[in-house]
Amino acid sequence: MVVKPKAIFLDMDGTILNHHNKVSIHTKEIIDDLRNEGIFVFIATGRNATELREMLPEGFEVDAIITANGMAGYIGEEVVFEHSLSRELVETIIEKARESEVYYELFPYGESRMVLQQDKDYVLNEMREPKPESVEINEWISRQKAINEEIQWTEEITGTQFSKFYFFSRTKEAINNWKMELEQLQKEIPFTMTPSSSHNAEVMVDNVSKASGIEQMLERFDLTGCETLAIGDSDNDLKMFEFVSHAVAMKNAPDHVKEAADDVTEFTCDEDGVYHYLKTNVLALKI
Repeated sequence: MVVKPKAIFLDMDGTILNHHNKVSIHTKEIIDDLRNEGIFVFIATGRNATELREMLPEGFEVDAIITANGMAGYIGEEVVFEHSLSRELVETIIEKARESEVYYELFPYGESRMVLQQDKDYVLNEMREPKPESVEINEWISRQKAINEEIQWTEEITGTQFSKFYFFSRTKEAINNWKMELEQLQKEIPFTMTPSSSHNAEVMVDNVSKASGIEQMLERFDLTGCETLAIGDSDNDLKMFEFVSHAVAMKNAPDHVKEAADDVTEFTCDEDGVYHYLKTNVLALKI
């Protein structure tokens, strides 16, 4: 960094969250310090707003959050923007997921994530023990929590506003085959697809990403054109990296994500990498 950023965008999983899905007190405190200096700090995550409220520690505050990979943005309870998947796309994807027995979660706005009752058996089968070695513990914990507490097993899809689909597979081969199916479907119905790990994929509205969400949030705060910094660790952060002035990959990120960044943290998400980076490279800047 040469110029102190005016706005900072932080991913959650693998970034401010450690591999047990916790935010350290040090990370909370450095965010407080940055905001006290007049720097805007935002969350930019693939997770939805309900998950954030449950996961973030008491007293944790940022200026706004961008959720579901850019599908929605909020300042407290204020809705800045919300995009929605079409009902046609939702129904088409669920039918294809059933044919391939792909684990899915559909996220309606304002309701629990949905899985159709008729798909319950094969969805649960993907979460059978033991955990596959290549699945990160944080993703496995999140899926277990979804299965046990968060999924609404429903006879039919209700509602008209949907923020995203999340897909998971125990094997990389199966999720890669599913991505190829989705790529074929994209030729008929435009939408955005991105993974956040090697075992998942997410579907959003066409041309929506963390970058588009950041652009909308900067406009809302009258920060367009300011110096920006983003920290992330996975494929769904790549568009964000392209958009901001200075992109930082976590030490625990895959090599291709690190190569797309301007800098890499000295420490991993389990070692308070965000805290150390922001303290050394941003808070200490006097420029």
